[in-house]
Amino acid sequence: MFRLSRKEEILARLRDAIVNLDYEGIRDVAREAIEAGLSPYEAIMEGMAKGMDIVGQKYEQGEYFLAELIMAGETMKEGLSVLEPYMKKGEIKHIGKVVIGTVEGDLHDIGKNIVITLLTASGFEVVDLGVDVSAEKFVEAVRKHKPDIVAMSALLTTTMVNMEKVVKALEEAGLRDKVKIIVGGAPLTEEFAKQIGADAYGRDAVVGVEICRRWVSEKG
Repeated sequence: MFRLSRKEEILARLRDAIVNLDYEGIRDVAREAIEAGLSPYEAIMEGMAKGMDIVGQKYEQGEYFLAELIMAGETMKEGLSVLEPYMKKGEIKHIGKVVIGTVEGDLHDIGKNIVITLLTASGFEVVDLGVDVSAEKFVEAVRKHKPDIVAMSALLTTTMVNMEKVVKALEEAGLRDKVKIIVGGAPLTEEFAKQIGADAYGRDAVVGVEICRRWVSEKG
């Protein structure tokens, strides 16, 4: 009978800890990964990130819901907290960079934080601007960090309009053609995204991250 190598077995357990939302157990498996000589990068990308992919699929198929997505994100963070101190500078090779924030007037961050976890798991470097972010702050962050993508979130119909202000501010600053813009949040639609000049609308966190992954792979 085929036996997994120790390394394959640990990677499979890291993956399964994410899928099974094993918040308590993932720290032990992450420590075991380090003790067994796996690199933190390998443990994240070949273990935990694979688990987040499966969680994303289960969410899309209606097997998991928002609560499970949030819990998977928290489980991933627990594993990362063990692995991060062992990372060498420059070990993680990011596939792209995203500046993300909830727009001005809106203090909701659950959806944004799930997107950040999924982006991180997919290998993106993420600059989180937080909530209630003005158009000026988005422009400033694009100038400073030179991201590939700007992601905006809004959960209130009254704050959706501020997304258009960000797009216009980026145009006025001469930065609009340097980034792709994706928007998301409960009240938004595909039509609204087109209307304000965004490049895409992510109907949920999983779809949004898939779009970002596609953009950087096309660019690469």
